[in-house]
Amino acid sequence: MIETFFGQVDLASVALWLFYIFFAALIIYIQRENMREGYPTEDDDGNPSANQGLYPMPSDKTFKLPHGRGDVTVPSGQTPERSNIALRKTAVASGFPFEPTGDPMLDGVGPASWAPRRDMPELDGKGHPKIVPMAATDSFGVSAGRDPRGLPVRAGDGETVGTITDMWLDEPEQMVRYLEFELDAEHGGGKRLVPLTMARIKKDCVKIRSIFGKHFANVPKHASPNQITMLEEDKISGYYAGGTLYASEARQEPQLG
Repeated sequence: MIETFFGQVDLASVALWLFYIFFAALIIYIQRENMREGYPTEDDDGNPSANQGLYPMPSDKTFKLPHGRGDVTVPSGQTPERSNIALRKTAVASGFPFEPTGDPMLDGVGPASWAPRRDMPELDGKGHPKIVPMAATDSFGVSAGRDPRGLPVRAGDGETVGTITDMWLDEPEQMVRYLEFELDAEHGGGKRLVPLTMARIKKDCVKIRSIFGKHFANVPKHASPNQITMLEEDKISGYYAGGTLYASEARQEPQLG
C-alpha cells in the first residue's frame, strides 16, 4: 500500500489550527481598523497617550469621498481636535472632571460641546443637501399634527422672543429636523434654527425650555438661507443642549427628585 505524504497528518487538527490562526488575525485586523479615526492617541492634556493599546496603529488608508468632495486619509488625516478649549482641571490626577473657565455656552464646552465637523452640508445619495427649508420645496406639506408656523417662540423663562417662520426637513428621512424662527429686534433679530427635539409645540406657542430670553441673541447662525452645514448643526445643537445645564446657576446645583 502506498502512503500519501499527508497520511500521518490529522487533517481535522490542521483545519482547526488554521481556523484559530485566521480568527486571531481577524481580531487583530478589526482592532487596528477600529483605530483609524477617533482613537484616543492623546491624553486629557493633549500629550501623546502613554497607553496606545495592545496593537500598533494601522497604516494610512485614503478614501475617496462621493459627489466630488475630495479624499480623506486616516488615521493621520483625521479631523484635528479643537484647540484652546476653555476648560481647566479640577484635580491634578487624571480622570477628574474639567470645569469651564468662561461662558460655557459660547465656548462650546461640557454639554454645549461641538465637534469640528466639515463646514459643508450633509448630502443625500444623489448629492443634494439632505436638510432644506419647507419653503424651498413643493414636495412636502403639513398633513397631520399642529403646524407651528406663525406661533410665538417662548423661552424657558417665559419671555417671548420671536415667531416661527418655517420648518426644515430631512428630505430622505421625510421628517422635520429644525424649526426656523425670526427673532424680535430686542433679542438680536434675524433668523435662527432650533432642533425640533429641543422645542415643544403647544397650542398657543412653541416653547424652548433649555435657554432664556437673554441667550437667544447668541444662538449660532447658519450662513445660508437654504442649507445648513454639518459644523453649523453641531454648534446650534450644542448651544441649546448646553443651556439645559448652564442657562441658570440654579440648574447646576444638586437636584432632589
